[in-house]
Amino acid sequence: MTGLDTSPTPQERLAASFARRIARWAAERTPGFAGLAVLEAAAQRVSLAVGEGHVCADLAALPAFMMPGGHDAVRKLLLDSGVVARPADPHPLPLVLDDDGRLYLYRYFDYECRLAAALRRLAGDPIAAGAAAAPESRERLRELFGAAADGEADWQKIAAALALLGRLTIISGGPGTGKTTTVVNILACLIAEQPGCRIALAAPTGKAAARVLMALRERAGHLAPELHDQMPQTAFTIHRLLGMLPQGGFRHHADNPLAIDVLVVDEASMLDLALATRLVEAIPPGARLILLGDKDQLAAVEAGAVFSEIAADPRLTPLMRTRLAELTDTPAERIVPPVGREPTPLNDSVVWFSRNYRFGRDSGIGLLAARVNAGDWDGARIWLEHGGDASVQWSDDGSMVPAKALVERLLDGYQDFLQTLRDHRAEPSAVLEAFNRFRVLCALRESARGVVALNRVLAAGFRRRLSHPLDTQARSDWFPGRPVLILRNDYALRLFNGDIGIALADAGGALRVYFPDADGSFRALPPVRLPEHETAFAMTVHKSQGSEFDAIALMLPAQLLPVVSRELIYTGVTRAKQRVELIGSAAVLGAGIAAPSRRHSGLIARLQDLAASCEAAQTASGSDCLPPT
Repeated sequence: MTGLDTSPTPQERLAASFARRIARWAAERTPGFAGLAVLEAAAQRVSLAVGEGHVCADLAALPAFMMPGGHDAVRKLLLDSGVVARPADPHPLPLVLDDDGRLYLYRYFDYECRLAAALRRLAGDPIAAGAAAAPESRERLRELFGAAADGEADWQKIAAALALLGRLTIISGGPGTGKTTTVVNILACLIAEQPGCRIALAAPTGKAAARVLMALRERAGHLAPELHDQMPQTAFTIHRLLGMLPQGGFRHHADNPLAIDVLVVDEASMLDLALATRLVEAIPPGARLILLGDKDQLAAVEAGAVFSEIAADPRLTPLMRTRLAELTDTPAERIVPPVGREPTPLNDSVVWFSRNYRFGRDSGIGLLAARVNAGDWDGARIWLEHGGDASVQWSDDGSMVPAKALVERLLDGYQDFLQTLRDHRAEPSAVLEAFNRFRVLCALRESARGVVALNRVLAAGFRRRLSHPLDTQARSDWFPGRPVLILRNDYALRLFNGDIGIALADAGGALRVYFPDADGSFRALPPVRLPEHETAFAMTVHKSQGSEFDAIALMLPAQLLPVVSRELIYTGVTRAKQRVELIGSAAVLGAGIAAPSRRHSGLIARLQDLAASCEAAQTASGSDCLPPT
């Protein structure tokens, strides 16, 4: 007995069941079809790929035993099965195989095509592309952003000008690069041009929505009252904005679009393919969409890496550079965007922010994040080993189970929280503020170095240190000071996935969980009323997206796993404003920094297909190619 559990996971069982069904369907549709085993293996592979976050499976990456006769022979075999379609085929089939060897479940191929069409409609809007901004816009941009030193390009100002000239604006930048400040100024310009314009503010999670609304309010203090008062007063989760229906689907869609003129979406890197498609399709004709995110962060938990793909190409055409130069008082030769990752038809819609106003050029966190992003493990290791900066520490610890000394050190990170509980037992604002100064972030939920196990030992240690007189039920998970992370939306209680509350005793000694409201007040709820939740001393890096803490400890697994990637480490590191501790062996940390995650997708290919079709139609007709509607 090895002790290892080799039984299939639920996802593997589901994929195998799906593959058997596909094989049976092919046998019924194509009697005598000889490639059932290969078809079943390919169907299982694409189902597993979607479960792993990919949109499709790469046929060329299939194991050799699944490709008898080579790639071309397998391609022909799949297309002859009767259940695999080509992209141009008029009738849907369960699987789709494109010309570049991407094998899709039909649903995800359809999402890609629809999202590409909706994005092209926005980016290719002929009115936006051909119209100049209002004459007052140049002066307004000068007032809001000031004049750039020595004529250097101010990319925040350029992003604002781009948003005034087009319907689709994609702004990518790490924490502290000024995305929220920029969008406040963009909205001020749009409100001035069109008083009463309908602006919606949204984010993928309730926590991210609340945070962007708070940040927008903080950054809008410099605006004149007539502009300030028209700033959004509410932020929505995307599901709530679209109007999720009890039976599934959304109230707002392509045939019933949102009643808005401008939509700003923060933390857009968390958008999966399905949700991004529904969102962009619901943008009405003539409206603007502004997406804010970080192309280098972790992608969505579900299938797709939409933001990373659509933000891949910050090129600006000569005509756009001329317009931006006129609008921003910047010499056109100074407006030189960075080299993109991959050309896309969404150029003239994308801006990358690289200057960081939070960390500074010599900040340890900023330097570490830059080295991680560059995949420079050798440089990072030398820098870490020589104590490159007091704000960054590395514990070369690959033990399977965290040692007692490590657990105690993690508990030390919550010392301010513990002391605040002692000093301010009934003041939830002070308690929550203290809790948010530090967080343990994990790559995994399960395992001895994962969220579940760490929360268990950290909670036990914290209760021991606090020794609260009302903590009398040792077998209960509930205790004064317990931090709680909500895992499922509850619209009736106004609690959303990612919200954090703190359990405190009320005046009568009863335990209540206090959650902050957008207006700064708190709601106290009995523990029994909460939707699905868990203790939150430790949380996954995925769950931490959209959050900021003074300090974090990033706990990596004892062994290298696919989840440990450059994006995960970068995302974890950049949650911190002041201090970072990396906890992981050199082998795991180094391999993670060296390994960018890559999700198989064809969204850029779908965009390029549309652009090619449009160009061909334009050449044939001699007229402008209108975007799809």
